[in-house]
Amino acid sequence: MDYSMFFELAIILVVAKLMAIGARRLKAPQVVGEIIAGLIIGPSVLGIVRQTDFISNLASIGVVLLMFQAGLETNLRELLHTGPKALAIACTGVLVPLVGGTLLYMGFYGFAPVGDVEFFRALFIGVILTATSVSITVATLKEMGKLRSTLGTTIVSAAIIDDVIGILVLTVVLSLGGGEAVSISTVVTKILLFFVFIAVFGVLCYFVFRWMDSKWPHTQRIPIFSLAVCFFLAYAAEHFFGVADITGAYAAGVILCSIRDADYIDTKMNISSYMLFGPVFFASIGLKTDIHGFSSTMLLFSLGFVVVGLLAKIIGCGLAGLATRHNARDSLRIGVGMMTRGEVALIVTQKGLSTGIIESNFFTPVILLILVSSVMTPVVLKRLFREKDTKTDENGLAHGA
Repeated sequence: MDYSMFFELAIILVVAKLMAIGARRLKAPQVVGEIIAGLIIGPSVLGIVRQTDFISNLASIGVVLLMFQAGLETNLRELLHTGPKALAIACTGVLVPLVGGTLLYMGFYGFAPVGDVEFFRALFIGVILTATSVSITVATLKEMGKLRSTLGTTIVSAAIIDDVIGILVLTVVLSLGGGEAVSISTVVTKILLFFVFIAVFGVLCYFVFRWMDSKWPHTQRIPIFSLAVCFFLAYAAEHFFGVADITGAYAAGVILCSIRDADYIDTKMNISSYMLFGPVFFASIGLKTDIHGFSSTMLLFSLGFVVVGLLAKIIGCGLAGLATRHNARDSLRIGVGMMTRGEVALIVTQKGLSTGIIESNFFTPVILLILVSSVMTPVVLKRLFREKDTKTDENGLAHGA
């Protein structure tokens, strides 16, 4: 057994907490401090903590718990109400980055005819940019007490739909680009079956938990069983249906958000997430970043990749926000809330590497985009939400340090 993992955990927790406190005093979201903590103790600066499989697994649990809590704090009526708007936002949030990323690659490496290997490589760069990781946005909205608002629900819903559309786009590009032989119809069928499964399982699970809630209210068995449901649906989503595990975790939270003890479950989940899994997850983003070994061309491409990646989401989702009758400020908030990238972008990139569509040196700009968007999104969101919105219906609770 490698006991150094305990030392690394101790370093992560102490530095992440100190940096989170510092970020809060500077009026920035705490998650920014935790991400910067990972950057400082990781290979880019001090190099005293490694991105091991153990840390990576803890980070995966952290993001699953975070999305489970987002589901628990969802207003189901608002979710159903914002569904059509979220779909429109998700569609433009995929289309604009897809086009932007493709044109960016061609601008650096030359335009290629449709069907050429270079064309599909450019298209795949666009596919990477379509991915949205809303976990950092969720943490920021939660910290500000905005997660249960109509706007917060719209952003989370759009990000979930974005992931589903992203899977379809990825499958199409892999199929046409000569990667793995993937049946598009099979993927679509699996996604549809996933939602059918969630609907059936959700109804049964809801009645079981409502019965438990009436028989043993505010007992620890309820959050323990709910956590088991979260992990099971995260596993089932990935293993059986090819859908992101965070989507399954979010669905588990939505299933249980209407039972009487939903807040009690959320409180219990928050203890584990806040003390261990959350800091490890956000610090791991910084740990994955290594700024050494940049070539000048790749550095310029990486800068362009970051700029296009951020602006494409803001423009695409923001315009959809205006089209769905949100005001200008709310549309900007939606665009900013959707611009974070994380584990989904990493998974897509890894898929491209394994199939040979892109080369390993394109992993660096993806990491840089994740880092920049993870730091910028909560800072900009907090600034955008400082002005009071007279139409807000927020009733969530913020979490302090």
